[in-house]
Amino acid sequence: MDPLRCAQYIASLEKEAQGLPLYIEGPVDAGNKPDQIRLLTAITKELTRLGSGVKIVADEWCNTYQDIVDFTDAASCHMVQIKTPDLGSIHNIVDAVLYCNSHSMEAYQGGTCNETDVSARTCVHVALAARPMRMLVKPGMGF
Repeated sequence: MDPLRCAQYIASLEKEAQGLPLYIEGPVDAGNKPDQIRLLTAITKELTRLGSGVKIVADEWCNTYQDIVDFTDAASCHMVQIKTPDLGSIHNIVDAVLYCNSHSMEAYQGGTCNETDVSARTCVHVALAARPMRMLVKPGMGF
């Protein structure tokens, strides 16, 4: 995957969004975490160089708290998806959101279609307290 060509294509989509904010989640899958971080970092830097306002969201290979820290510290993207089921505990979700917020990384508190109304309400309370930039509302998977 050529990060320059990928960034050029992603930047070209900005016109199609007609002024709306455009976030692209997981534009590539490098097959492993270190390569994913390197590739997303190169794409993100190239988007900046091109003057593009399109934002990259890390999803693949960004699952645990430490993964979130690693993607954030590398400035490999503009936003990370925090997968609430993968973090194993409410306090890990809060810690991940707070880490992103304190390091100029947009936090996207995600979830799963398998959640219950109780877990969805809990996640809303966590989001109200920790303040992610985005939250996936479940059950129902709407924004």
